[in-house]
Amino acid sequence: MDILGLIVMLVIVVDPFGNIPMFYAVLSGTPEDRHRKIMLRELLFALLIMMFFLFLGNHMLEFLDLKTSTLRVSGGVVLFLIAMGMLFPAKSVLKEVETEEPFIVPLAVPLMAGPSVLTLIMLLAAKHQDEMGQVTLAVFLAWLTVAVIMLASPFFMKVLGRKGMRAIERLMGMLLVMISVQMILDGVAAFMGMQTG
Repeated sequence: MDILGLIVMLVIVVDPFGNIPMFYAVLSGTPEDRHRKIMLRELLFALLIMMFFLFLGNHMLEFLDLKTSTLRVSGGVVLFLIAMGMLFPAKSVLKEVETEEPFIVPLAVPLMAGPSVLTLIMLLAAKHQDEMGQVTLAVFLAWLTVAVIMLASPFFMKVLGRKGMRAIERLMGMLLVMISVQMILDGVAAFMGMQTG
């Protein structure tokens, strides 16, 4: 298993650079001295949700009688749509500014632990059932990388600016398109294998 590859893939899917402007938009109605504490709290919630889906996601699939190939194709489609949003973003991410302090929604879910990330985590758990220790480490290190980037967001916003952040997000979007297409192809191949087998 390529742990580094898994970490990079997860970080790309979470898209921390694309989330930084959205975080600041959501937090604009809260006191500035609370931003870092809120961000850290939401990051911890996101980690807990990721770990929940890592260890219990496959049991949910079994309960719903869903196949891994179905998860791969649907996850690939979701990733593709997320990638399209990264490449061709709407003019306004949030229609109105929140005046209340956010709690879990929308920062932890869906910005950090969204459907694309959770789907990918469940796929990793299903594919590497005998290597859950390494998958868990990869998920944690990916989350840690994202957390460092998010907590250092004032620096990135100052150095790169909104245009620089947007350029990085579009680059990640291009990579995510390729990952999503590969997931769809893997799902179709797995389904065809089951059909012909």
